[in-house]
Amino acid sequence: MNHNTPITPRPLPLPLSSRTGRTQRLASAAQLRAQGVPAAEVAARCRPGGWQQLLPGVFLLQPGPPTSEDRLHAALLYARRPGTLPQQEREAMITGLAALTLHRFSSAPPLTALERIDVLVPRTRRLRSTGWVRVVRAPEAPEPVQLTGVPVAPVARAVADAVSGLSAAEEVRALLTEAVRGGHCEPAAVVRELSRARLLSRPHVVDAVDALLTEGRSLSEERLYELVREFGLPDPLWNVDLRLPGGPHLGGVDAYWPDQAVAVELDTRAPRQDDDELWSEHTRKREHLERLGITVVHLTPRKLREAREQQATVVRTALMAAPDRHPAAYVVVLPR
Repeated sequence: MNHNTPITPRPLPLPLSSRTGRTQRLASAAQLRAQGVPAAEVAARCRPGGWQQLLPGVFLLQPGPPTSEDRLHAALLYARRPGTLPQQEREAMITGLAALTLHRFSSAPPLTALERIDVLVPRTRRLRSTGWVRVVRAPEAPEPVQLTGVPVAPVARAVADAVSGLSAAEEVRALLTEAVRGGHCEPAAVVRELSRARLLSRPHVVDAVDALLTEGRSLSEERLYELVREFGLPDPLWNVDLRLPGGPHLGGVDAYWPDQAVAVELDTRAPRQDDDELWSEHTRKREHLERLGITVVHLTPRKLREAREQQATVVRTALMAAPDRHPAAYVVVLPR
């Protein structure tokens, strides 16, 4: 062997391979240093046909193109603090379109078609977007969902982060509609995240939100119809306005049992700029009805979806308690 003979890097154990029981494909610079691999040897291994640097400080320890899974884990390795403990791993999670693909959204492109992967990190992290990774910051990190072994942002947050990078109205509407129609989350949760991201000033987003709220209300009304039928509740008058005889309009309710003076109201409101005013109006209407002796049962879309039997019991209890209450004031019932 002379000074012209190329040096073959020594074999070395791959980071974490002993814990996972399988060959490690990726490693960060910090992990390699912990294994005793000096920077010079890393550079020597990153020659054609060897290791590859996918992102700053993140290496693919295999030849050949990275897989979609490699890119997801590489993005997380880049975003995590060096020496991150398991309980701190929620500090970085996949969000945006990549997260929605992992949530199995049909309106999101496959991972192989994504030019960019969004990673959500705390606002205090000093980290720059680089290559095909876009860093998204959040004042408060949500609790991630584990999908295929990858920490992923909840649907509502992932939708907002995806929408922030979309300019086509039809793409935005498709994501929002699938979030609700697919049962992934309630409309209010999506709109809340869009509001936090300050996206409700964009006209194409506002149009999509209006369609989303219409979609969400239709689903909630259908669930209420099913609840009445499934649990054998008396048939109410559906979608009516209440008014005092010759007096003011009291407001509309989604279901009303005139013999028992019980009304059901669906809360499908979502946070908007005028939310405080809407909430005050809603509260005034409810208090006015209750002063007239009308029991108002307040249901949310989430309760209808996740606690149907419990909500049916609430309505049935209100109906059964009617004889024990003082008679309600007479109101005129009109179709809405």
